[in-house]
Amino acid sequence: MKNTLPRDAALLVARLLLALLFLIMGWGKLSDFSGAVAYMTQTHAPLPALSAAIAILVELGIGLALVAGVFVAPLAIILALYTIATGLIGHNFWTMSGMLRYDMMIHFYKNISIAGGLLALAVSGPGRYALNFGKSGRNAL
Repeated sequence: MKNTLPRDAALLVARLLLALLFLIMGWGKLSDFSGAVAYMTQTHAPLPALSAAIAILVELGIGLALVAGVFVAPLAIILALYTIATGLIGHNFWTMSGMLRYDMMIHFYKNISIAGGLLALAVSGPGRYALNFGKSGRNAL
């Protein structure tokens, strides 16, 4: 069966779509750092100011690296783990009830699904439309 979307173009689109969420959220935290710290405090994240700073670094830094196609495999794995951790910290629906429980359950499982997409990206690699480091064309460490 012939693919209708070329692999490298699909990987580029996947990288852009996966990175978009992290870039938007990271920029929001950077542009409203006090709000990010308040959110971290509300969710009982450890050391809220440091947690907010780490979130900004991870979301913007790795988001931009994914867009560029730099070190995609290791960074996608790190971002997948980060996404699962933030789901556990920020969307703990099992402690809630009613519509809030349902809303947080949706967000939690979206995080899990995004982590799955990131792991698939880690396995498949960045594709041809990426910054190239090394002779093989693969951006592995």
